Amino acid sequence: MAARMAASATGLSQLLASNLKSLASNSFGRNCSSLRSASPFVLKASDFNLLPPLQPRRLPFSTSAANNEEAAAKAAAFNFDSEAPTIFDKIINKEIPSSIVYEDEKVLAFRDINPQAPVHVLVIPKFRDGLTQLGKADGRHGEILGQLLYAAKIVAEKEGILDGFRVVINSGPSACQSVYHLHLHVLGGRQMNWPPG
Repeated sequence: MAARMAASATGLSQLLASNLKSLASNSFGRNCSSLRSASPFVLKASDFNLLPPLQPRRLPFSTSAANNEEAAAKAAAFNFDSEAPTIFDKIINKEIPSSIVYEDEKVLAFRDINPQAPVHVLVIPKFRDGLTQLGKADGRHGEILGQLLYAAKIVAEKEGILDGFRVVINSGPSACQSVYHLHLHVLGGRQMNWPPG
């Protein structure tokens, strides 16, 4: 009886080894690493790689934060074409305090109250002139758009991030724009990743 069980075990191990070699040679098993047949019962998990390689997945920073941003953007989009004062108008008029980084006669730059990087500064035009979002820009806005970008460079210089920074403009509800007064985000002070968002 013991001899029959040993023969059966040997036959089973040979069958297993044969099937594994067959599997490794066909297209399904092409990801198998080389099989060691010296001892068919001594197989390691590392001998097989039947799963496709893992693909990196970008996970949102925080699902609830992303949902809050989307909700805020949708709520803000409801009145985006109105000329009612925005929170930025109140900051420009000094009705709401802010940490100003740069200011000239046409542009104001101040620290974001919800920073997404060690340096996160918002750059806005002092006069909206219908420029609620970049998607609403037309030819007459060319000068102020250039001034906003130049101000972003000055902010990066003042903040010591001129060697690497990112400028972001969210335009419209799908981009999570939450204040309908055109603004640039100047981000830096850490390694940025690609692709963004």
